[in-house]
Amino acid sequence: MNEIKILKDLVKFNTIEDKENKEILDYIQRYLENLGFKLEKREKYLIMSYGQNCNIGFIGHSDTVEFIDGWNTNPHELTQIGDMLYGLGSCDMKGGIAAFLQALAELDFKKIKQGIKVYITYDEEIGFTGIKDIVYLNEKMPKYLIIGEPTDNKIMTGCKGLFAVKIFTSGIKVHSSTPHKGKSANTSMIKLLTELEEFYNSNIKNKLNEKYQVPYTTMNIGLLNGGSAINSVAAECMSYVDFRIIDNEHIEILKEKLQELCEKYDAKFVVDIEVKSFYNDIEFLDKTYTAGFMTEASFIEGKRMILGPGPMTAHEVNEHVSIASLRESVNLYKSLINKACNE
Repeated sequence: MNEIKILKDLVKFNTIEDKENKEILDYIQRYLENLGFKLEKREKYLIMSYGQNCNIGFIGHSDTVEFIDGWNTNPHELTQIGDMLYGLGSCDMKGGIAAFLQALAELDFKKIKQGIKVYITYDEEIGFTGIKDIVYLNEKMPKYLIIGEPTDNKIMTGCKGLFAVKIFTSGIKVHSSTPHKGKSANTSMIKLLTELEEFYNSNIKNKLNEKYQVPYTTMNIGLLNGGSAINSVAAECMSYVDFRIIDNEHIEILKEKLQELCEKYDAKFVVDIEVKSFYNDIEFLDKTYTAGFMTEASFIEGKRMILGPGPMTAHEVNEHVSIASLRESVNLYKSLINKACNE
């Protein structure tokens, strides 16, 4: 099973923060050229194609997160223990890249009517810069796109959006023994967030979309930081709130409410992340799922499928995939290519 050999090669590249970006792109470019793919564009990303009228494309990011203490194996050396393959990026998402590279090697190109594209991106783990660079090219992408993120081989055709805001309140710092002389930024923030949550519960959370595993827009106050000392009234407070969106209208509704609350409490908010939700029907698929995590699929158009091997151990100590799952991904990719390219 050559997908294991490919994964072993990919894991050897240290692509934490894209350190060996050039080297891994060299490897993938040579591999695809040997299959007859032609280079379309290469910067810190790679775009290659086979044939004309490309109807399906694969997207994979080559970077990984950093590893922390606790690994039982060398993170940059693929290690087999039983049916599992351990290594940094083996799941997220060099496993997916290895599987679709092997699927392309096993494909009978004479039996497909339309072409295939491959996109290898960078900086997915931090800023999604690679996929944004490709979008800015006004790249004409294929009708169907497969993002090889780990899904334990469940085909996911939708993803929630993300609306994340930083909220700032200000006050007047005085000694805590005379709080009436000042103004507490913390108290203002507590009141603001309380009203925001009440509004969310009454107007947002009760709107359901059963296509998503968690069928409503969620709210989370992830960070709350205010004040400087126990004996001082807080002069400043910051909170970071994120909403995982099922309905893109919720973004505008929340913006209006935040503006109203900020005027009431002499506060301000800054939108940090705004990514829309999506859900697409794929006519030749009977059963699909939705993703609860953000991927590059959220930044592109087209009929998107998120699909890759498992188990889903992304960002974990001792990250791994199973040999059986890696092989299943290869077979699923081949099947999807044949369906998409013979319409």
